[in-house]
Amino acid sequence: MSEDNEDFLDEELLDSNSIDNIDIDEENKGLYEHLNITVDPGQETIRIDKFLLIHRQNSSRNKISQTCRAGNVIVNGTAVKQNYRVKPGDQISILLTRPPRENVIVPQNIPVNIVYEDDDLVVVDKEPGMVVHPGHGNWDGTLVNALAYHFENNGEKSDLDRVGLVHRIDKDTSGLLVIAKNEYALSFLAKQFFNRTTKRLYWAFVWGNPQEDEGTIKGHIGRHPKNRMQMSVYEDGSHGKHAVTHYKVLERFKYMTWVECKLETGRTHQIRAHFKHIGHTLFNDERYEGHTPLRGVNLPKYKQFIKNVFEILPRHALHAHTLGFIHPTTKKELYFESPMPKDMADAVKKWRNYLEN
Repeated sequence: MSEDNEDFLDEELLDSNSIDNIDIDEENKGLYEHLNITVDPGQETIRIDKFLLIHRQNSSRNKISQTCRAGNVIVNGTAVKQNYRVKPGDQISILLTRPPRENVIVPQNIPVNIVYEDDDLVVVDKEPGMVVHPGHGNWDGTLVNALAYHFENNGEKSDLDRVGLVHRIDKDTSGLLVIAKNEYALSFLAKQFFNRTTKRLYWAFVWGNPQEDEGTIKGHIGRHPKNRMQMSVYEDGSHGKHAVTHYKVLERFKYMTWVECKLETGRTHQIRAHFKHIGHTLFNDERYEGHTPLRGVNLPKYKQFIKNVFEILPRHALHAHTLGFIHPTTKKELYFESPMPKDMADAVKKWRNYLEN
């Protein structure tokens, strides 16, 4: 069993092809829990749905059936159906989601930009400054509060305290998110995020002028040894987890560069930490010391210009630009693009004017 031995009636089950190597990062924080059950030597041979129903007395046969249907119950390394017959010594593994439940989700009438919705899911283009889920210091006013109101106002029931969030982005990061509206959709979508089969690109503004038009940043990412609010890069692999970021330059502004990022892994603050590591911290990223003008440039007009741009773009310049995934019911690919948000677009215009003049 895992250390947190909660009944999985209260958790949602996810799949993984690597059940012994689970990553819980910023966007997936609280989403996965690894549960192991070793079948006793004296166990009689019975169906796995009955076995799990007995061992998780507060669960339901329907939930167990859905879990098996989604391929989320693994026996000896292989996904099984609900009619699999458990044998003594079998190693049963389950992946669970565990969204925070420190508080009850209160529906709130907060504007939210919904770009797609059906019976299984909703895709949102999140504004910068909106926290995704209630938590310490942000118990309301979040995207989840807004969606709870939206669902309630449309006569839908969706327990966003237990199902819903497939992935997350930081408060000050803008862009696309998908939210599941039922348990099966959550399980199906979460598997794609875990296996990195979704299609996602980020836009970022970084300080300085990267030497190459395209590149790859590699280095383990782990908690900073002194500043617990930051993540650090450990090239020697001594700490943290393996992380790879691919980037392409879209436009250069001499002192700032617009880049497109594709994540091969999904670590906490991956883009922010990787670019700081190579000397190109995200523009106006206060947490990673990107909120001061580029060092070595002492022109008074330049410093005033940067101050003006910071006022236009008062957050770190990171945007979840694209999102593509396979629909849980139709099994067809859905693909979305979010245009550059106004604050970033206005900053681009100001930079172009500054360089022209």
